[in-house]
Parts: sequence; C-alpha cells; structure tokens
Amino acid sequence: MIRYPVYKANLGDLDRDYVQQCLDSTWISSKGEFIQRFEGEFSRFTGASESIAVCNGTVALHLALLGLGIGPEDEVIVPTLTYIASVNAISYVGAKPIFVESTRDTWQLDPLDVEAKVSPRTKAIIAVHLYGHPCDMAALRKIADKHHLFLIEDCAEALGSRIAERHVGSIGDIATYSFYGNKTITTGEGGMLTTNDSALAERVRRLKGQGLMPGREYWHDMIGYNYRITNICAAIGCAQLQRAELTLARKREIAMRYRKELKGTTFEVHGEAAGIYHSYWMVSILAPSSIDRDKLRDYLARNGIETRPVFYPIHTMPMYSRPAQQFKVAEDISRRGINLPSYPQLQDDDLGFISDKLRSFADGRI
Repeated sequence: MIRYPVYKANLGDLDRDYVQQCLDSTWISSKGEFIQRFEGEFSRFTGASESIAVCNGTVALHLALLGLGIGPEDEVIVPTLTYIASVNAISYVGAKPIFVESTRDTWQLDPLDVEAKVSPRTKAIIAVHLYGHPCDMAALRKIADKHHLFLIEDCAEALGSRIAERHVGSIGDIATYSFYGNKTITTGEGGMLTTNDSALAERVRRLKGQGLMPGREYWHDMIGYNYRITNICAAIGCAQLQRAELTLARKREIAMRYRKELKGTTFEVHGEAAGIYHSYWMVSILAPSSIDRDKLRDYLARNGIETRPVFYPIHTMPMYSRPAQQFKVAEDISRRGINLPSYPQLQDDDLGFISDKLRSFADGRI
C-alpha cells in the first residue's frame, strides 16, 4: 500500500470557502468574478503585464502557438526531454517539432544545440523549464533575437522559479502554465498564458473564446476554441495563490533535506545553477544506472514510497521517432532519473523515513 505518493494536492479551508462563494452566486461556468481576479493576481505574482486563464496547460501551449501565427511549414525547436504536451501542441498547429539535446548539469535544453538546429523554416523556440529549473534564458533570448524567432516559455512545472529575481514566464514573448492536480498550485484542471504584449494577449483571449468579436454579440470573425476556465477553478486558483510563497518555501525545504540526506551517496540530486531560484516542482535524482534505478523504485514501492521515472525523451516515441536521432544526455537522464515524493504536506519525520530507505539502498543495507 502506498503511504507516500509522489504528489498530492495541497488544499485548505480557503479553497473550500471560495468554491462555496461560486456555488452561492450561481456563477460556476466561464464567467464570474474569480476569473478576472485570478488573472490579475497571477500577473502581480509573475510580473507579466497580461495573464489569460484557460482550461488546462496543453491548450495554453496550443493558444500560444496559434497566437503567434505558427502553422504548417514552420519548425519549432523544443527539448526532447519534456512532457509530451510541449510537443503535441506543435503538431496541433501543423508545425514540425525539431528536437534538441539537454545540458548535463541542469537538464534544460542546450543553447548550443538550439543554435545548431535553427533553419530558414524555424519560427519559434519552446523553452521548457523542466522540473522547475529555469532554462538559460539569456542565451536563448540572444539566439531568438539573432534569428528573429519567437521565444515561448513552458512554465508548467516552474511556477515561482526565478532568474536573478525575475520570474520565469515574464521573459519570453509568451509563456504557459499548468494547474493540474500535481502542480505547485492547482485548480484541478487549468492553465494560464502570460505575455507583455497587449495585442498578442487580446488575440489569445479571442481564440480561447470561440473567436468572438469584441463589442458584437454572437458575431465570430475568426475560428476560435472553447478553452475557457471555469469560475470554480479560478476560485481555487485564487486561494492557492494566496499561499504560493509558503508552498514554494516548503518545497525548497524538502529539496534541501533530500540533498543533505543523500550527500555522499551514489545518488545525484537535480542541481541548481548560480543565480537561479529552482522551485523544485519535483525533487528528482539520478541513480548510478538504469538497473539501479529500477531496483530502487521496486524497493521503495515495497516500503510504501511511490516514485515516478523522469520523462521519456519524445524522440523515442513512435509518432515522433525519426531515423538516426540520438540525444545521449537526455536519454541518460531519462534512463536513470527518478521523481521522489515532493508534496508540501510531507513532514520531517516522513522525509527522514524516505531518506533512510534511500541511504539503505545506496549502502547496500537491503
């Protein structure tokens, strides 16, 4: 029986109170006071001037690409080591994903490989801040500006991550977030786009609302989508944002505890580059080998500790596989990587128990 899941939603009385206010008001669908409130509070939290709430993180990526006018014949550079949504959204608009390698130290997309993969058909770069560690945005911004490319930030796993005190999501041309149940803040299902471009924000708002023309009822002058968030989800988001800093602080405490407890073992905790605030959506480690990884996961499961593997590189999946594709760093991280229980409700005694099992395995005491 699982005693310690990898993650569980951190919900409280305020979430319940705000949802009850929605029920009492009867505004439970895509209109209501909590939606604009959530967007405004999210802009203040991230520093982005425009925030647009949507029904999940995947549609946020779809809207970002549509809003930038990316479509058939275009290429979009994306890391192969990411969750599938980052790549599927590229396919939704008919564009071609161009995979790039990861850096060994941070696990983020490698700017050198990005530069090497730019072609005349390249239209954008998707910078996925994997597991909460920011990408090298200065290098990516330089490449994007040099080649006149859009820079999209996929912040699904990186709420609260910062580069020199600047929040991710406020650096690229547009950014996307996810509020799925296992994210740092959750709305059950939900997402957000942020941008500092007001014209782009307006286009995205129209696209998410069936292409409705402003100021004219039931008149649609573009093909749009029903990607709106509900007032109930936004209400939960408002409650979650109020304690986001506390949640982030606790998640870093958990990461630092794992780092301290595993120092000197054969496990390598996902690092943090200089000048970076890693939000540690998940605490991820590398085992010495793929065999060790699988044995460790089995041992921890027998002790009630759930783990998950690091994502498979997307280029290894059948619909995106192409001949002669090799990304040695990304493949190695995927084979050896594990996500540990990382939810903020974990108590110090819980962390002690999990860490003891990890050390026991590393020391051969099993």
